[in-house]
Amino acid sequence: MTPLHKSTTRDYLARVNDPDFPKAKAAELAKNWGFDYWDGDRRINYGGYNYMEGRWEPVARLMAEHYHLKPGDKVLDIGCGKGYLMYDLTKVVPGLDVRGFDVSRYAIENAKPEMRHLIDEGSAVALPYDDREFDFAYSLNTLHNLYSYELEPALRELERIAKKKYLCVESYRSEVEKVNLLYWQVTCEQFNTPKEWQWWFERCGYSGDHSFIYFE
Repeated sequence: MTPLHKSTTRDYLARVNDPDFPKAKAAELAKNWGFDYWDGDRRINYGGYNYMEGRWEPVARLMAEHYHLKPGDKVLDIGCGKGYLMYDLTKVVPGLDVRGFDVSRYAIENAKPEMRHLIDEGSAVALPYDDREFDFAYSLNTLHNLYSYELEPALRELERIAKKKYLCVESYRSEVEKVNLLYWQVTCEQFNTPKEWQWWFERCGYSGDHSFIYFE
């Protein structure tokens, strides 16, 4: 995830001080997980979240290689948005059995057409799947958007439904990174150092892999 994250240039002060969408207003709009979050003004969030050929494919390829994904494996994307990484995974591993899960009805309704029917709507605190139903499940830049009382059940659910797991969340290692994260984010509710995240993983019995992104 780091190369994708670092490919974006960020003006942290402009994000906070924008006259039309100051930070509080942007966050209030973004947390509806609707048009404003995905396809509204760039000063709120994505500013138009569209499929870009090849953007997610390097991530999909690395994921497939690291977790030895093969045709017929069942894979779940928790917080899949419009399903772009799901789609690129099926390009990298034809025959992969992918499924998505997201809280945003807008994202599902506007998902990549090939993936739309494969995405379920709901909260990560309660996944409608059987124990170890998936060979691999992942969650990218999603679980840090949960409140603490939601984070524990979400981590336990991720652990429950998959044999192999991977998640990526936002974190910080210095005061500069913490301030940058505070300035840039519009939906984050978990402001944890790597050590604090590790505490959460151990508390919730999460045994999968993880990585962090930092706002340097």
